[in-house]
Amino acid sequence: MAIVTQSAPPISDAVETTLDSVRKRYQLLHPKSREAFEESKKYMPGGNTRTVLFHTPFPLRIQSGHVNTVNDADGNQYVNLLGEYTAGLFGHSNPVIRKAIDAALDRGLSLSGHNPDEITLAKLVCDRFPSIESVRFTNSGTEANLLAISTARHHTSRNKVMVFEGGYHGGLLYFGGGGIPINAPFDYVIAPYNDIENTKKLIERYGDELACVLVEPMQGSAGCIPGKHEFLAMLSKSCRERGIVLIFDEVMTSRLSNAGVQGKTGIIPDMTTLGKYIGGGMSFGAFGGKGEIMEMFDPTSPGAIPHAGTFNNNSLTMAAGVAAMRDVINNQNLTSLNSLGDHLRNSLNKAFDSAGARLTATGCGSIIGIHPVFGAVNSTSDLAQKDDRLLELLFLLLLERGYYIARRGFISLMLDIGEDEINGFLVAVNEILDEYQSVFKV
Repeated sequence: MAIVTQSAPPISDAVETTLDSVRKRYQLLHPKSREAFEESKKYMPGGNTRTVLFHTPFPLRIQSGHVNTVNDADGNQYVNLLGEYTAGLFGHSNPVIRKAIDAALDRGLSLSGHNPDEITLAKLVCDRFPSIESVRFTNSGTEANLLAISTARHHTSRNKVMVFEGGYHGGLLYFGGGGIPINAPFDYVIAPYNDIENTKKLIERYGDELACVLVEPMQGSAGCIPGKHEFLAMLSKSCRERGIVLIFDEVMTSRLSNAGVQGKTGIIPDMTTLGKYIGGGMSFGAFGGKGEIMEMFDPTSPGAIPHAGTFNNNSLTMAAGVAAMRDVINNQNLTSLNSLGDHLRNSLNKAFDSAGARLTATGCGSIIGIHPVFGAVNSTSDLAQKDDRLLELLFLLLLERGYYIARRGFISLMLDIGEDEINGFLVAVNEILDEYQSVFKV
């Protein structure tokens, strides 16, 4: 009788089989999250009001958080390495920010006028970022970017807006995969990120029509892809020569140094948009820039442009923002956190290389993206051959070990994350790579 040997299944079959098994374990471990998901579907499309948080087989339901951990509806606790997509820089229990919010609550909600904290926060923002001579507050980064674009178009009397493949500037300004149907209806020129030659050609072609170039110094939603210094420098020079407003979207990257990426590189845009953590964990956005651009919003000037928004200067955000920017964040703790993030990213890549895993970590400082590909990632075109199932598998396996990152492989460290949490996370990653080597290795 002949002995028949079975060959190993193709890598795609191995991934699917393993992922199916891990998904089933997830469902068993999270019955209350599943119950909440089923209930939410009755009132929200797909049970969701924030797309980025959705994942299969159903999203995790977070009940509470303390310091650097979160707890789900089923009582499972996780070290939070997602950090609310960079907005949660200060962790879940910062006593200085909590005290400021409590004091603001004691003074009363919705006070129907200007308040002292907005002056202090505006000064803190202007003093910190080299490009911002004058600032206006909004409620989100989306609002900030929409207003910055519109401001540039009015200032230049031009219509076209240059953005980049894979760029994300808010819910109505998304350019991954060619964009979305409900993007704000500006006249876009979409350029290839980090591609100096081809982007320069587009600027030369449309220069007289371009109102602004809106760019993330590091693309966040695309997977933490840093902009090359020479690429950002080219944008600055080309915009200056043609009277185009250069806008840095530093909604995420402003935390990569005390003065953002513009402070690290010395490349100073005409305008900057902000959001996320600067409001101390509350809803926040801002846009600012050169005085000659921003002065059109001065209500004492003839023909001033109105910019309304009931909650632009809401008392809770203003108080939390002042406490966060004045009393918590500083150059020392930001530098330490970003150094820790660099260590984590380098350690992850060493682990991936050692295991032969089809995974790569990118990013800068405390913001990291993991991609299911081999080699360098300089733009979304380098992700054409990615197997996204590997990220889902990694995400679910990390949850089993008590670590919470984004389903898409995004990591954003909080100030309350230290070496112990990073070392524990690296142990968990190495355990996963060892146990599932045949799945992650091609």
